[in-house]
Amino acid sequence: MSSEDKSVQGAYIDDSTSFESFHLDSRLLQAIKNTGFQNPTLIQSHSIPLALQEKRDIIAKAATGSGKTLAYLIPVIQTILEYKKTIGNEEENGTLGIILVPTRELAQQVYNVLEKLVLYCSKDIRTLNISSDMSGSVLNTLLMDQPEIIVGTPGKLLDLLQTKINSVSLNELKFLVIDEVDLVLTFGYQDDLNKIGEYLPLKKKLQTFLMSATLNDDIQALKQKFCRSPAILKFNDEEINKNQNKLLQYYVKVSEFDKFLLCYVIFKLGLIKGKTLIFVNNIDRGYRLKLVMEQFGIKSCILNSELPVNSRQHIVDQFNKNVYQLLIATDDTEYMKEEDEDIEEGHNSENEQERPSEVEPENGEKPSKKRKVQVKKDKEYGVSRGVDFKNVACVLNFDLPTTAKSYVHRVGRTARGGKTGTAISFVVPLKEFGKHKPSMLQTAKRDEKILSRIIKQQSKLGLELQPYTFDQKQVEGFRYRMEDGFRAVTQVAIREARVKELKQELLASEKLKRHFEENPKELQSLRHDKELHPARVQQHLKRVPDYLLPESARGNGAKVKFVPFHNPKKRHPHRKGKVGKPKNGKVDPLKNFK
Repeated sequence: MSSEDKSVQGAYIDDSTSFESFHLDSRLLQAIKNTGFQNPTLIQSHSIPLALQEKRDIIAKAATGSGKTLAYLIPVIQTILEYKKTIGNEEENGTLGIILVPTRELAQQVYNVLEKLVLYCSKDIRTLNISSDMSGSVLNTLLMDQPEIIVGTPGKLLDLLQTKINSVSLNELKFLVIDEVDLVLTFGYQDDLNKIGEYLPLKKKLQTFLMSATLNDDIQALKQKFCRSPAILKFNDEEINKNQNKLLQYYVKVSEFDKFLLCYVIFKLGLIKGKTLIFVNNIDRGYRLKLVMEQFGIKSCILNSELPVNSRQHIVDQFNKNVYQLLIATDDTEYMKEEDEDIEEGHNSENEQERPSEVEPENGEKPSKKRKVQVKKDKEYGVSRGVDFKNVACVLNFDLPTTAKSYVHRVGRTARGGKTGTAISFVVPLKEFGKHKPSMLQTAKRDEKILSRIIKQQSKLGLELQPYTFDQKQVEGFRYRMEDGFRAVTQVAIREARVKELKQELLASEKLKRHFEENPKELQSLRHDKELHPARVQQHLKRVPDYLLPESARGNGAKVKFVPFHNPKKRHPHRKGKVGKPKNGKVDPLKNFK
């Protein structure tokens, strides 16, 4: 287990018990110790005995990093090992356990943990990730071996069950796990789950695990369909608050064009220390922001549903290894469905279903009133949840999410495992909306309403979003350069960049399968933060002239790293102690820019 995983689960460890007390198979115990786990977490110490000894179904609400994955994998593996001992050398007729997750990325993460746990019993328990990137013929060949445990998304499993060559047999199924249940339902997998239920063995009693960070009314239908008097575990609200209290949350009221201007200033002058995850609301926005920042020599990666699976996984892996410091992610979990929030405002569900898409085309045409939400490039893709980003110092909501629920998922990518983190959200006031057409995004029209919902939601948790105001006099000096750089990023340039990167990533995706294992020194050739170049490249914009910097920062060389906008040695006239050091000891990454 990595040091990050240890720190994430540190707040949830149950020191009063041990894995040995569960009387697990020695091979499984050895694998657990090899991964670095010393004691079970709270959810593990509660759910594992219930699942193994009482054979109860489990419905668990637990925060990210609390150990949900092992809470269901350990009982599943242990029970299969015991079952194998009872049947001896008899041949197996089908799969014994199915683990369903909302995204391909999460499927790979769960599968990686599963492989570590079955390391010493791989002959008895064979595993397969059906959502991995492989050809249909290869997948069917692997399924003919009838692996004991299958991991995948509901959509992929249903496709396999409905094919004429049905290579998946569920006759002997003993376990059904649905991880991140709320997101599975949000992604529109409800019908898929109902159809999968028709293939499950009726005579046999399945042991079911429903795991989620939140529980809502939608889960009740799954509970009735798949569970028998389940044990419901909810005990992590206090722990969530502990982690979230270490998250500094700011919102900046800014015009549409000034979003780009502030990004230029923040990242060119190094005002944020550490890795930053930037969220935008559609794919074009991501490429526009990347191309604009390229004008000023600021490198970044793009992550969206349009890219090949291998490339997406590799980008996340390299970001986690600190190869890249800046990742622009298109949040395709923008559901455009405001379940609870619109009910509060008196909207009925019928009106919500026919609500037009919030994303307006670039050409300015208004969407049809009954136009449905645009089809995602890959509905199994998700960024704000389902992807394990590590050591993220700051989450920047370049485009404010369209729901308060999505905001929680986004900012949850930072301040994890007892570490501090910062969330900054750009909010476009209604009076500023539409004033600069080239930088306009239709969803920004509702920014102030969404912000009020977010503030209300966070206040219920005892948390606060603080307003932040930049010193406009210091920012103004950079405006003309941004205007010059922004003009070069036309819609044609964005379209060309999308095509260019897609071609690059398709080629890289094939190489990624074994390339780096054989040629580790050639990583540079397949970096994902290469410049895409708009039609007009202006090299002079990459340099920050001295006259734009404060006097204390001038003459320090051409390379800009971190530029304070005041003398850090001077003390605040109204405060004792060091400048910018809050009373609570938390560090404001933007402190030197006021």
